[in-house]
Amino acid sequence: MSVGRRNLITDVGGILVGNAGDERRRTGVTVVIPEVPCTAGVATHGGAPGTRETDLLEPSCLISRVDAIVLSGGSVFGLDAAGGVTAAIAQQHKGLSVGGVSVPIVPAAVLFDLRNGGDKEWGTEPPYRALGMEAVAAAGQAFALGNMGAGLGARAGRLKGGLGSASWCTRDGFEIGALAAVNAFGSVVMPGSAHFWAAPLEQQGEFGGRGLPASRDIDLEPEMAKSALAGTNTTLGVVATNAALTKAEAQRLAIMAQDGLARAIRPAHTPFDGDVVFALATGRRPLTQPTDLFRVGALAADCLARAIARAVYSAADLGDMRAYRGVYP
Repeated sequence: MSVGRRNLITDVGGILVGNAGDERRRTGVTVVIPEVPCTAGVATHGGAPGTRETDLLEPSCLISRVDAIVLSGGSVFGLDAAGGVTAAIAQQHKGLSVGGVSVPIVPAAVLFDLRNGGDKEWGTEPPYRALGMEAVAAAGQAFALGNMGAGLGARAGRLKGGLGSASWCTRDGFEIGALAAVNAFGSVVMPGSAHFWAAPLEQQGEFGGRGLPASRDIDLEPEMAKSALAGTNTTLGVVATNAALTKAEAQRLAIMAQDGLARAIRPAHTPFDGDVVFALATGRRPLTQPTDLFRVGALAADCLARAIARAVYSAADLGDMRAYRGVYP
């Protein structure tokens, strides 16, 4: 077993990612596009989510596959990004064919970056629809981390947040990847140190290689680096696999992957965070053992934890938000 070639979610064959951002407004959009519509699931464990079309992903609902997943800044304004993505991929004739009209299925989730010092005086024309279309145009296998896409204006506790990704490939051919836009209320580092909570999972020095602290006597009191205001945070995630999953199994994958947030952020799933994780299954590798879904789900959680740490490690200073590598050179 090993890290994938790019150590990105696009190590899962058939998955593409596109980013678009507006530096002046300090916000952006990330889109995950499967080359072929995918089975999908979702799990929402935070207390303040902002979402679109996630009810469709319930196993009891009609729609079984999606054409894209959108992660966006902008809180409720950012939900417009899904409209732009929908319009853009409809022009590529993707989606359900209903009476000759292409109807893409594009679930979305948003994080809050409205108080980060960017210019939010956009009147009746928020930028997110246009950013969604730009993200579709930029979609590919390679993409940058840190201050990119939905992570451009994000904050993670007292550090600059960002966009992160990680992957894993098993000996028997399962591909697992994760993408995270980290705007958490909680902290990704242990109190009083530069050590990531996700440190035990780190691969190949992907977020600095600092390892674990010399002392295991960690202060368990959660850091309160900023004022608590409901709805002003959120970590958004997408995990993907080449496994062939049903909708119910994809939902279970998303639920298991949520554990990655708890491994990388403390506290996670607070009343102030949205904490939404989507799961995509391309269906290229059938499950052959009863334990296959268990393995894929466990690895997805680990990949998501690593992606969260990589997001913060890769970020750069923005306004008054100090980046990890500036605080801990």
